[in-house]
Amino acid sequence: MSTTTTRVEESRRRALSGGKRLVALVGRVRELGLIVVLLAIVALVGLQTPRFLTPGNFEQILLSIAILAIVAVGETMVILTRNVDLSVGSTVGMTAFVCADVLKNHPQTPVILIVLLGCALGAVLGAVNGLIVALGRVPAIVATLGTLYLYRGLDSYIAGGTQVSAYDVPDSFLSLATTHILGVPALIVFAAAIALIFAYLLRATRTGRELYALGSNPEAARLAGLRAERLIFLTFLLCGLLSGFAGVLWGARFATVDSGAATGLELQVIAAVVVGGVNIFGGSGTILGAMLGAIVLGTIDNALTLLKLSQFWLQAIDGAAILAAVTLDALITRWLQRRLRSGRQR
Repeated sequence: MSTTTTRVEESRRRALSGGKRLVALVGRVRELGLIVVLLAIVALVGLQTPRFLTPGNFEQILLSIAILAIVAVGETMVILTRNVDLSVGSTVGMTAFVCADVLKNHPQTPVILIVLLGCALGAVLGAVNGLIVALGRVPAIVATLGTLYLYRGLDSYIAGGTQVSAYDVPDSFLSLATTHILGVPALIVFAAAIALIFAYLLRATRTGRELYALGSNPEAARLAGLRAERLIFLTFLLCGLLSGFAGVLWGARFATVDSGAATGLELQVIAAVVVGGVNIFGGSGTILGAMLGAIVLGTIDNALTLLKLSQFWLQAIDGAAILAAVTLDALITRWLQRRLRSGRQR
């Protein structure tokens, strides 16, 4: 290898390494910005209504976003691969009703089996999405928009206009949402544990690194030998599994479940993920960022309630947050591309 070629290769490696550091730095700045925004909201609302600053209210905020946060972990992995799952709300709703209905008709069923049933059903629904997108090569936004309505329709068919109420299910099922672990509500513990596990897997495992590589540059990833279809299928499968688990918790928390359960959850999940700095164009973002996004949106929701403002503002805020985050991601992506190109030319 000639000296000139060696220098070119070294220059490329330096540019690539610098690019990765730059992307990581931008991500940390986004997360730090979210923390600043969160603290500003807490301070402003706290001045208006001191009840907002009580430990009980902070616990209520975390409880309100715990189920959303679990689904957001799965959505994050899907979006990292330049895809999106719009069917998560329908998956949560179907698993919530099916699991509650099974307990209604078979109240002696162990709760652990109900949890496994919910996870299995969610995984199957996620696998259907994965097959359509990964093997069928159907754009994810089209495929999951279709399954959003398909799963909701199946849920309505199964429910047949009925609902399951709190008195129809055993207390052992409801305790999933009411019990405490070391003084912390179980829902918060479940969400935190899942976030930590998947954050570690994305950061420390080969598969996690491959997801980032696939999202950053799909063509280069394929040329490097990554099995893109398998990775995409895996993310949809895991997203479905986590949505299924969230569905079980939804049934336990809200007790009364019908075919309309979790309607609109997909908008809240996507808002939390993209506001949290997970690039809608794939390749960058963290579980921590998605959790911060969920907490910020949950805090805004709680503040609207305490300030006695219309909850219709929440949907407007979610929509505006998605538009702002996607626009910011597009600007950041273009800036990074320019910096990387200029680095390669040096």
